[in-house]
Amino acid sequence: MHAQQHTMSNLFAQLGLPSEQAAVENFIATHRPLENGVALYRAPFWSAAQRAFLKEEIIEDADWSAVIDELNGRLR
Repeated sequence: MHAQQHTMSNLFAQLGLPSEQAAVENFIATHRPLENGVALYRAPFWSAAQRAFLKEEIIEDADWSAVIDELNGRLR
C-alpha cells in the first residue's frame, strides 16, 4: 500500500478550516511567525481537536506528516 500524498488544502479541510488557496495563505500570513521554541501543535491558535490531530500525526510520522512539516516551515 502506498502512502497518500496530502495537500495543504486537504490538511486545512481536515482541520476544519477554510481550505481555498487564498484562505490558506491568509491563515499563514496571519499566524506567522511562530516562535522557534514552540512546537507547531502547541501554537495558541489551534483548537484542542486540531492540536490533538497535529500532535498524533507528527508523533506517528503518519501520512499527513509531510504536509504538516510544510505548514510548520511556512509558519516560521
